[in-house]
Amino acid sequence: MHRLPLEPDFPLEPDRTAMTEMGRLVLDRVVDRTEKLAARPATSPLTPQAQTDLVESFLAPPPARGGDLKALLARLDQAADCALETAGPGHLAYIPGSGLYSAALAEFYNRAVNRYGGLASVAPALAALEESVIRWMARDVCGLPEGSGGLLTSGGSMAAFSATVAARHNRLGEDLAGGIVYTTAFAHHSVAKAARLAGIRAAHIRTVPHTPDLRMDPHAAAAMIRADREAGLRPFLLVATAGTTDTGTVDPLPELADLARREDVWFHIDAAYGGFFRLTARGEKRLAGIEQADSITLDPHKTLFMPFGTGALVVRDIAALHAAHGGTGSYLQDMQAAASIPDSAHLGPELTHEIRGLRAWLPLHLHGVDAFREALDEKLDLAEHVHDTLSGVAQLEVPQRPDLSTVIFRVRPTDGSRAAAERADEASRRLLERINGHRRVVLSSTVVDGRYTLRVCVVSHRTHHDRIAEALRIITAEAERHAT
Repeated sequence: MHRLPLEPDFPLEPDRTAMTEMGRLVLDRVVDRTEKLAARPATSPLTPQAQTDLVESFLAPPPARGGDLKALLARLDQAADCALETAGPGHLAYIPGSGLYSAALAEFYNRAVNRYGGLASVAPALAALEESVIRWMARDVCGLPEGSGGLLTSGGSMAAFSATVAARHNRLGEDLAGGIVYTTAFAHHSVAKAARLAGIRAAHIRTVPHTPDLRMDPHAAAAMIRADREAGLRPFLLVATAGTTDTGTVDPLPELADLARREDVWFHIDAAYGGFFRLTARGEKRLAGIEQADSITLDPHKTLFMPFGTGALVVRDIAALHAAHGGTGSYLQDMQAAASIPDSAHLGPELTHEIRGLRAWLPLHLHGVDAFREALDEKLDLAEHVHDTLSGVAQLEVPQRPDLSTVIFRVRPTDGSRAAAERADEASRRLLERINGHRRVVLSSTVVDGRYTLRVCVVSHRTHHDRIAEALRIITAEAERHAT
């Protein structure tokens, strides 16, 4: 018979001394890495072979016996180095997510206390904390009325899916036949994915034409909705974008809101990138009309500088979310509803999840909203500086002034022929390679109306004028080098 030891040793429950030492080892590494972010390369320093070898080493299964924390942390540093430096000031590609140190501290505390976040009655005060963050986003940031709310999600994709399910349930009921969704070529691909996952046929996801300045054309959308109704189909969801991933462009939100009301379709706005710019005076003006939405996607891990995995869906009518996602089981019969705090498990597809609001609540209360407002204003200023500087480089064309903090540019063709455009596109590809080859900044590319186009996206809270000035020197020098 197996005998219990007189003094049991439980390695999964370290004592105070061990916990303190483990915590110090992790904290020292995190602080050291964070302090040196400005000097770190913007892309992985590893050769392709070294990267392959490192990836292979991490595919090994865990050992039977435990290892040394310091050695394991050193291995984690190797893994973290084998990546784009998304936390650093040189990351100007895609839509950066820089991650606040204070949010990381909040997550450390959050994961240690490990409270359940699906049902408010399990941790009512923390559920109220999370609800306060959601209400602030819905009402103070987006301008939705009293009674609005929503839930924090793992990201914009899950928010888009929950919004689509709510719209489908609200407008189509149980019969999905003939349901039509309207969006544009510049909508994030999560919009079409969400519609397919919600049971909408791919052929019923309409791409509305855009205007020359890359915005959804309200007149074209209206004509498509009318044509679909006349064909016996059922338009139910119109999706606009407040800050496209490709170019940062904002669709004409007031006109599209009017169209949605006239046609009685659910109006969703993907403001994952642009939404928090509403904290600034310029952003509030450029995103006018967002307050008329039925639902809005936000990504705090973008323009609120939170860690990756922090998204949000806010809605005008919280009951519409509950109607589409509510459900229960007999094993929950002991759970009581918390007064005035909705159960997030009944507002989206996820049941078990952590208290996500703490990673936003602590930084907002620690730094104050003004600190975020000022940081976002700085990003708008920097983007305008990028636009103005690149517009003065003879070898480049800069198609449009930024609505938000994304600037697009490409090599200027020698003439208006298709052959010249193709040569310029190839030159733009080489230009991107040379810029990123410096490893001080990293940019990304997209395709705009068939043309290969480079992007500078200024979002990281660690990106300031010094790094932008350096990026502009690199871009200008490489563009002039191409010309010679």
